[in-house]
Amino acid sequence: MAVPIARLPAVNAQVWMLTFVTTLLFHRGVGDVSVSGVPTTEEGPHRRFEYKYSFKGPHLSQPDGSIPFWIHSGNAIPSADQVRITPSLRSQRGSVWTKNKINFENWEAEVTFRVSGRGRMGADGLAVWFTTEQGLDGPVYGAADQWNGVGVFFDSFDNDGKKNNPAILVVGNNGKLVYDHQNDGSTQALGTCLRDFRNKPYPIRAKITYYRKTLTVMINNGFTPDKEDYEFCTKVENMIIPSEGFFGISAATGGLADDHDVLSFLLFRLSEPGQQPPPVESEIPKEEKDKYQEEFQNFQQELDKKKEEFQKEHPDVQGEPIEDLYESASDREIRQVFEGQNRIHLEIKQVNRNLAMILDEQRRYVTIVSDELAKKGTNAVSGQQDPATQQLSSIVATQQEVVRILNEMRNSFHESLKQLGSVQHQGNAVGMGTYETIQHFNDIKEHLHTVKRDVEHLVQRNAQNPSDKAVKCPELPPLPSCLSTVHFVIFVVIQTVLFFCYVMYKSQQEAAAKKFF
Repeated sequence: MAVPIARLPAVNAQVWMLTFVTTLLFHRGVGDVSVSGVPTTEEGPHRRFEYKYSFKGPHLSQPDGSIPFWIHSGNAIPSADQVRITPSLRSQRGSVWTKNKINFENWEAEVTFRVSGRGRMGADGLAVWFTTEQGLDGPVYGAADQWNGVGVFFDSFDNDGKKNNPAILVVGNNGKLVYDHQNDGSTQALGTCLRDFRNKPYPIRAKITYYRKTLTVMINNGFTPDKEDYEFCTKVENMIIPSEGFFGISAATGGLADDHDVLSFLLFRLSEPGQQPPPVESEIPKEEKDKYQEEFQNFQQELDKKKEEFQKEHPDVQGEPIEDLYESASDREIRQVFEGQNRIHLEIKQVNRNLAMILDEQRRYVTIVSDELAKKGTNAVSGQQDPATQQLSSIVATQQEVVRILNEMRNSFHESLKQLGSVQHQGNAVGMGTYETIQHFNDIKEHLHTVKRDVEHLVQRNAQNPSDKAVKCPELPPLPSCLSTVHFVIFVVIQTVLFFCYVMYKSQQEAAAKKFF
């Protein structure tokens, strides 16, 4: 069908308007869907803390040097606040591993650690493991090679010379592969990211999550104390790992050395939304249940025997209820009231002492100004006063008013202290909660309001008399500079030369160091 040329602009306008309305409705529908969150958001997994596979300070190790539910080997040194996997010595290896296997499918591990050393370069690095066997010792960051599972490596030394370290790598193994040290494992890495984790002001935090066959690594870079400030590192999808295994942390040093300190390792079991994890009782074997039940019964029998012996030795306390030996809620409230009252009493005493000092200073100022005014008054002629004498008179009047107000405030504080003392005496004798005690507190409150009004009135009076402001002392002249410009330039040049010499020396020393495995 042909369209006349005159009608073309109208048709084009209609088509343009229809397209605009359709696009607007489409964007609005997409916005409604994204705001409602029904199809776009997804409920996250449920987390349950597993204390038998975790450790953290402040009581991390036992008096015998062991870690509850964990074993350590090599050069690892447990302490109360952290586990030093390797000290900053050459050719050191150490590791910590869980004693029991983990048998849940999805999990999340949060590791907090520090890697610190004196040089610009460090070695070798730290690794977090999930393997079917405990790799207590070996050449891969202090753990065994040809592992069956997954390892997350924090590699701090550049073996291949590609300047791509420090780096974080995810390497999987089926028990047959040998780790490629010469290439820093780059040929075997399933995921990697470049992150500098050495010598940071705050501990490094790594969150490793395995959920729905996807391994995700998140990193807190150690520049902020915020524990939840994570950034994405890498993700490996469709990753199959063993359903049972051990968690471990290992580290190693070579020709260069760093301190590898682990502050905490927290493990969480992840379960699908709407699916409740199995109860803890179902995870304990029947033999352990019977053992714990027998220990509890023996403990209960010993406790009953000790109770009978105590009652025989102390027959006078047999009829007393146990509740009388502990502090009740009302006794605790009374104690808290008296403690607060004592603090108020001490604060009022301190304010009273400060007012006394201020009052003494004001009296001294009034005496000095009065003497000066008397000297000026002897020179007055025919009842006329010069402006300086009038100003001194106004200052004296103001100071006398300040002294009077301060005396009233001091008297009010004295009365408050007396009433507080009487309230304390009555409370110690007959307890709290009576009408007289409440009345005393109301009186104290009124006196404190009176003091507040007096102070505000004093401040307003001083603000209304700008001529009474104290004369400021003259400012001190600026001190002459002890260092000339020529000496400063010479000093900066010498410091720069020494700094570059030191940097060149350290670079030569570090280049001469070799890495050992």
